[in-house]
Amino acid sequence: MKIVTITGARPQFIKAAMISRAIKAHNSKDGNHAIKEYILHTGQHYDKNMSDIFLDETGLGKPDRQLHCGGLASRTKMLAEMLTGIEKALLEYRPDGVLVYGDTTSTLAGALAASQLHIPLLHVEAGLRSFNKQMPEETNRILTDHIASLLFCPTYQSIGNLAKEGITKGIFYTGDVMYDAALVFAGIAERKSNILSALGIQPKKFRLCTIHRAENTDNPHRLTQIILALMEIATPDCPVIFPLHPRTKVYIDNYHLGATIASNDALRVIDPVSYPDMIMLEKNADTVLTDSGGVQKEAYFHRTPCITLRDETEWIETVHAGWNRIAGFNTEKIIECLAERPQRTEIKEYGDGHAAEKIINAIVKSFEAGLC
Repeated sequence: MKIVTITGARPQFIKAAMISRAIKAHNSKDGNHAIKEYILHTGQHYDKNMSDIFLDETGLGKPDRQLHCGGLASRTKMLAEMLTGIEKALLEYRPDGVLVYGDTTSTLAGALAASQLHIPLLHVEAGLRSFNKQMPEETNRILTDHIASLLFCPTYQSIGNLAKEGITKGIFYTGDVMYDAALVFAGIAERKSNILSALGIQPKKFRLCTIHRAENTDNPHRLTQIILALMEIATPDCPVIFPLHPRTKVYIDNYHLGATIASNDALRVIDPVSYPDMIMLEKNADTVLTDSGGVQKEAYFHRTPCITLRDETEWIETVHAGWNRIAGFNTEKIIECLAERPQRTEIKEYGDGHAAEKIINAIVKSFEAGLC
């Protein structure tokens, strides 16, 4: 069996690394049903710290096919470039299935290219919904799920979301691949990362912030309100560490927010960090503030409270369990959420750390049974 895996953004590299590990483990046990995997990287994340280094750290290594679709003027142009490049690769590799992750432009491009060539689509992290169609990621999720032949759901909520849209076949509850990654990489990060000493910060005496979603970066009012909140909560005793996404940096410059940020030394803007460094920051932060779905979950995996800088979340379990508060973008609301201390409980449905193995087993059995 041949599979082409489509990646393009940091969280996808992590998930793909887990699946690749599971493929290798499967092949070592069952040579008669071995899987040949080809990795295609669309180049959606084009900054070196956001891509090349990250691939090396996760063990995913150099992709079999590298596109260069990052940094284009619009999502439409990016999607068109990706479709052309992915189609060419699929015609060359002639895979039995195309594997995509999550909700990025790369995900949708892989889904559409597979559909056009009548190749079964396999979607990891299926069924998530924010119910906000102003988010491009929401459109990407919905379209991909309705194209997919096999849908691997990380939560029971995601299965219910699919059922409400009439999707009831080819669905597998697997738990969350990102939880697999958290277990695998936490120990590596402890041994490898020196980010806390490099920044001169102490465990639980700093806060961590990440911002990259278009709804925040592309809106000057929203981004300004968030920055003002960070300015308010960043103190010498508890600084805010702010790894700056390339996209966010552009808009901070465009909105002339750089001088505001520079006026508070406790709001510490740093370059994007490695995955082990990010784990250590998430694990040791007093609180994480983010608009990233992946970081929301990783905060929970490391039992760090999170404040979501959006008006909704796909990972509603983190809110119900008290680990996550939805703040939106309003300065006062963010500060208010930071002061709250809700009761917190464990979340069991993210799985047992073997989601990738379950996904590979489901793929093999589905193809053997002729379900794809």
